[in-house]
Amino acid sequence: RIFVLGIGFFTLCFLMTSLGGQFSAKRLGDSPFTIRTEVMGALESRGVLRRMSDMLEMLMKRMDVLARLENSTDFHKGDEARFPLDRFQPAAGLMERIQAIAQNVSDIAIKVDQILRNSLLNGKVMEGRRDQCEVPRDPKYPDCAGKVEWMRARWTSDPCYAFFGVDGTECSFLIYLSEVEWFCPPLPWRNRTAAVPSPPPQPRVQAAFQSNLARLLELIGTGKESLSFMKKRIRHLAQQWLRAAQRLEQKLKGRQRDQKHILIHIGFLTEESGDVFSPRVLKGGPLGEMVQWADILAALFLLGHSLRITVSLKELQSHLGVPPGRGNCPLTSPLPFDLIYTDYHGLQQMKQHMGLSFKKYRCRVRVIDTFGTEPAYNHEEYATLRGYRTNWGYWNLQPTQFMTMFPHTPDNSFMGFVSEELNQTEREFIKSNKVSSMAVVYGKEASIWKGKEKFLAILNKYMEIHGTVYYETQRPPEVPAFVKNHGLLPQHEFQQLLRKAKLFIGFGFPYEGPAPLEAIANGCVFLQARFNPPHSSLNHEFFRGKPTSREATDTTVFQVSSQHPYAEDFIGKPHVWTVDYNNSEEFEAAVKTIMRTQVDPYLPYEYTCEGMLERIHAYIQHQDFCTTSSPPLLPKTKSPAMQSPASPLALSPNATHLVWSPSASRDPLAWPPVDSLQVWVSEAQHTCTETCRRHGLVCEPTFFRFLNKEEVFLQLSITCDSTEYEMNHLYPAVAENVHECYLQKEPLLFSCAGYNTKYRRLCPCRDYRQGQVALCRDCL
Repeated sequence: RIFVLGIGFFTLCFLMTSLGGQFSAKRLGDSPFTIRTEVMGALESRGVLRRMSDMLEMLMKRMDVLARLENSTDFHKGDEARFPLDRFQPAAGLMERIQAIAQNVSDIAIKVDQILRNSLLNGKVMEGRRDQCEVPRDPKYPDCAGKVEWMRARWTSDPCYAFFGVDGTECSFLIYLSEVEWFCPPLPWRNRTAAVPSPPPQPRVQAAFQSNLARLLELIGTGKESLSFMKKRIRHLAQQWLRAAQRLEQKLKGRQRDQKHILIHIGFLTEESGDVFSPRVLKGGPLGEMVQWADILAALFLLGHSLRITVSLKELQSHLGVPPGRGNCPLTSPLPFDLIYTDYHGLQQMKQHMGLSFKKYRCRVRVIDTFGTEPAYNHEEYATLRGYRTNWGYWNLQPTQFMTMFPHTPDNSFMGFVSEELNQTEREFIKSNKVSSMAVVYGKEASIWKGKEKFLAILNKYMEIHGTVYYETQRPPEVPAFVKNHGLLPQHEFQQLLRKAKLFIGFGFPYEGPAPLEAIANGCVFLQARFNPPHSSLNHEFFRGKPTSREATDTTVFQVSSQHPYAEDFIGKPHVWTVDYNNSEEFEAAVKTIMRTQVDPYLPYEYTCEGMLERIHAYIQHQDFCTTSSPPLLPKTKSPAMQSPASPLALSPNATHLVWSPSASRDPLAWPPVDSLQVWVSEAQHTCTETCRRHGLVCEPTFFRFLNKEEVFLQLSITCDSTEYEMNHLYPAVAENVHECYLQKEPLLFSCAGYNTKYRRLCPCRDYRQGQVALCRDCL
């Protein structure tokens, strides 16, 4: 009886579970892609119900036999002592309950049969609709027919289409293209819930400056030498970061700041990109990128934003909501991040896996780009037409979405990094303990020393030479015996070496790393080579494929004039000496002069922790690439008879350039503020970067939209016999010898870089904060 009761109870539970599953499946039947599966599953369940009903009937018959045996007197004789009569009395009640269950099962089976008949009928209707779908002809969706044709031929090329319900029928194509992508109009027969007014957005959480970096170290994670390197750097600079955050918080005086949800994907550390940096951490490879990323992480965290950090493709896909497949479909849900910081490797990975969503959300991306990407290389059509071949360009982003290690070109945003600051006690200690005859060579790889015997021999006549070259078992053959090689040093020990040395000397590589700034900050003089001719993609393999020209002509060839142009242009003597290493006399004279020169430790403000926090704060608060810029607000004209449209610009009092007109309205959301604008005309062989610098200003590419007007030429007294719109990264400009004026047709090509002897360019310039070239005086 216990066995029979258990069977009955189990059967009831199984029945309820089966029916629950069927009713749940029925609720999912809104999608035509699941009808066939649901109906088949329901038919199978109907057979199960019938078999369960038969089983219960059989149990009832056996219980009936058991009851008859119970009433038999022969049965009671001899067994009465072992089986008391009262143990068999509940059998009748059990039979009643089983009969009730059987009746309920029968009733449920009838109801399920009715539901299934209706489902089959609806399925036939829907199947008919699926077979009868036609491609709509709607002028608002001109690409619909072509996309459907593509789906017919290629829908099986990526499993993500099946994930979204595509099954090869015409209707499934149209549903996907109208509801997942946006190339076709919605189908009128689709069950669509009436639009419910969305509740007002919740107020954004306010960002609060952080006072502890422990949580950031947890977020970075473990498992790679490169991650360990970055965490060590953050710990080493922790106190400086925290003090800088406190100073900036006081400077902002409680200003409201929305907390941003930020994804940081360091693409070059993923296995898919080769992760070439992690193995080099212990072998002296260039670590500038990891220095910069460590500082970016620290700055974003201390500013109080919510971070997610990934160094694997699998984590990236999970955070973005990438559907299964090969990356041709959009994301499964809206992007949950306000900003994404990544590099070129990560940018490529996102494009491969986000489908159409990449185009939709690319305005939120910030690309950490060591050397920079100029507009001529960024614009795919223009770069292709002009033959600007590069491994990294063609992204069609706003040029200021690229963020560089040094302020190479104002076309990009200057992100930077930090160097360790010294307090006054440390500065005095360094000055009193400098060894005037001690030099440290910039270069941890043995290959950097190859072919430098001549320079080293001259330097050895005057100074004791130290190196930090990696070696495993013995001294690398490229390092002469008279060099005291310390091998790779931890950051703290390397800093101590620089604090003793008088000279930090570079032999041409690596280009534009952080070490020279660290040396100058520790009281060293940096001596570097002037490249003659300048290094470029034409004469150095390293620069091939780099998407920048750096002050070159409109032939757009990447050129650098020295190992560290920032140190040469923005710091200079007495801290930085740039000489011709091919001239032995000049080189030797520079060494002797440096030995006699007294310099104090020096660090540009923009490379301090506070300077970097200030800069990133301004970018996050003001840079918005997802909303189009509003047109300039024009002044009210006093006379309706003016011959040309009113301009927001006016001639300066000394009539040398244009400024923002006092009578023109100012957009309070415009950034940088428009009243910092000055318009100058370049010389024929000068870039806008150089033109603005000659006037103590910085070129500001976001202001080009105010210059790109025919009336601006008139205001500057430039004669234009003809004016044409064309795609050219040097426009707006004038060819004065023939009085031809040119305006820019493609806003993505506005560029501060480049020149041509044929043109004089219109250049938008602005002021800048002392020691912070990235920001104007009122930009914070």
